[in-house]
Amino acid sequence: MADISHEIQQQLVDAFQSKSALNITGNNSKTWYGRTSHGLPLNVAGHSGIINYQPSELVIKVRAGTTLSEIADCLDEQRQRLPFDPPYYGEHATIGGTVACNFSGPRRPYAGSCRDFMLGCNMLNGRGESMHFGGEVMKNVAGFDLARLMTGSLGTLGVMLDVSLKVLPHRLSEQTLTIDAGFTEAIEIMNRWATTPLPVTAMAADGEKIYFRICGTPSAVEASRKQIGGLLFEQGLNFWKNLREHQLNYFDDPQPLWRFSLPQAAPHIRIDDTPEAAWFIGWGGAQRWLKSELPFNQIQDIARKAGGDATLFRNGDRSREVFAPLSLPLMQLHKRLKHAFDPAGILNPGRMYEEL
Repeated sequence: MADISHEIQQQLVDAFQSKSALNITGNNSKTWYGRTSHGLPLNVAGHSGIINYQPSELVIKVRAGTTLSEIADCLDEQRQRLPFDPPYYGEHATIGGTVACNFSGPRRPYAGSCRDFMLGCNMLNGRGESMHFGGEVMKNVAGFDLARLMTGSLGTLGVMLDVSLKVLPHRLSEQTLTIDAGFTEAIEIMNRWATTPLPVTAMAADGEKIYFRICGTPSAVEASRKQIGGLLFEQGLNFWKNLREHQLNYFDDPQPLWRFSLPQAAPHIRIDDTPEAAWFIGWGGAQRWLKSELPFNQIQDIARKAGGDATLFRNGDRSREVFAPLSLPLMQLHKRLKHAFDPAGILNPGRMYEEL
């Protein structure tokens, strides 16, 4: 546990004065995400530790270099958790990297995203100036949206020093059910149950089965199990963890992995010469994974026709664009934000888009 904010700030000031690009890193668990990074390393992993935890207020404040495992251990003692079920993608994953990527796990459509639980943050902009957004309790969140702006910005707007997050109690009971179904039928079934008040906290499909996770009081879980039907899946805990961490057999593949963000009820996509096994559906249909060597523009065209967009999530050529192209007005807005926070363009340049 250490506060090295002054050292980080001095590196930023020096880089701003010399106009030297910086590559912000933590414990390198997510270096594969986004475009290829370049610049002098600015490591913030040493800036770690839990600053304040108020179980009764359901709020925790931590330095950006704090590992997710340390946070989880602390919350477990009070039977609480990070509600967005963050994926680690590495033993030493930090909260700063998770927030910078806005990564959320299988619970995201039912509980909310990482961004939804951001209460506030302290950060350094591209000049090395200290900035504070938001608050540390639910009733004091002035500047709330600016704190959220940092979430998913991939370090292109500033260096996060600490974040305040809302937490929630642990589940009382949990069961996983399976129903046999192909992708087309699975989308229909998952959307049917998504409109009910049942405590479903995750749904996924692999082309052969649908997986339902239900969480709540023991009586509510048992009643939901009877309504949904299907078979009890004894390996449910490991399944959802392995899905969250991309450790299922599906993800053990060197092919480019594309993440489609689509309307939950969008029909299953079929691509010529692409086997059904190349797909995996998460988030009840809103997230579709595809393993494919198809070119970037063709993938984006497929996603647009389905009503959404696509990201080259892992593998593939990261020297080129990996995120869905922005419209001209939206790109101009991004550029203005980038210039306001990082006028010299030294923070993770090109990590999100080549023009940023």
